[in-house]
Amino acid sequence: MKVKGLAAHSAGAPLEIFEFERRALGPNDVAFKVTHAGICHSDIHQVREEWGPSLFPMVPGHEIVGIVSEIGNAVSKFKVGDRIGVGVFIDSCRKCEPCKSGLQQYCDEGMTGTYNGYERDGKTIAFGGYSTGFVIDEDYAVTIPENLDMAGVAPLLCAGITLYSPIRYFKVGPGMKVAVMGLGGLGHMGVKFAAALGAEVTVLSHSANKREDALRMGATDFVVIKEKEDLKPLARRFDLILNTVSAMIDINAYLGALKIDGTLVVIGLPDGPYSVNAGALLDGRKSLTGSMIGGMVELQEMLNFAGEHNIVSDIELVKADYVDKAYERTVASDVKYRFVIDTSTIA
Repeated sequence: MKVKGLAAHSAGAPLEIFEFERRALGPNDVAFKVTHAGICHSDIHQVREEWGPSLFPMVPGHEIVGIVSEIGNAVSKFKVGDRIGVGVFIDSCRKCEPCKSGLQQYCDEGMTGTYNGYERDGKTIAFGGYSTGFVIDEDYAVTIPENLDMAGVAPLLCAGITLYSPIRYFKVGPGMKVAVMGLGGLGHMGVKFAAALGAEVTVLSHSANKREDALRMGATDFVVIKEKEDLKPLARRFDLILNTVSAMIDINAYLGALKIDGTLVVIGLPDGPYSVNAGALLDGRKSLTGSMIGGMVELQEMLNFAGEHNIVSDIELVKADYVDKAYERTVASDVKYRFVIDTSTIA
């Protein structure tokens, strides 16, 4: 299937129109017209080779939604005309314990990323969702509820599941006090999901001008944190803290805000290692853990939940010729709260 996409041809290069072939449709494959693709900060890191060597030309994008245009002869999950989504990975080994238990993101052999690598055959370059069409095995795609805006859904395929997974794993619900560190592309999804589950949500942010947005999204409190002393009034307040901040911080100060048996989940990826004071964990039997996206069953569960509660990402819809500018603004934290590309403008 011949499609057009936006590709970087070298590290840090502007994205340009790029015509390429998707793989031939297999028996279990679904082809779909991409309608929207979210811009994730990890796209920028990989285009700029900030996480190590990248594979060029690169078509980024792992927050992909569209409409099914063709199905393989063994496909049972989708039909032509269905709304479909693809997230951060497109395959996995399918035989290890994590894969068999629905945790494909933790595949023992490594999940197959949606772009910047090769498909499972080790030969076919995986091109991402900044494109007009996509081909995916039906087991690695999800159905999008009919009532949700497609553009707003796109970031749920990464940002949404990245917050939903730990929120569900730690059984967030009524009576729990949850703090979300940072109100950005990730953090605002954490607020929406935790609030929808009935938790009391506090946003911890260095940006005082985001207070109104946080309360609108379901937060019950908003605390501006400029220095670690600002956390002292919050000592032993929270059952769960979701850290979506990628900047280097004093993690020990935030551990002090946990109740006894509380947990701080690292979601944002900092540039270097944290320095953790063991005493901050011992004092209150506290836990420091991490979480990365979610598996296929959980991804569909998240979308169903979003449909039931009418939850989508707050977005700014852009055309293909604005993507380089959107990258600059994303790095500058100048977006509320996620850019999404209208892929019909890739021409």
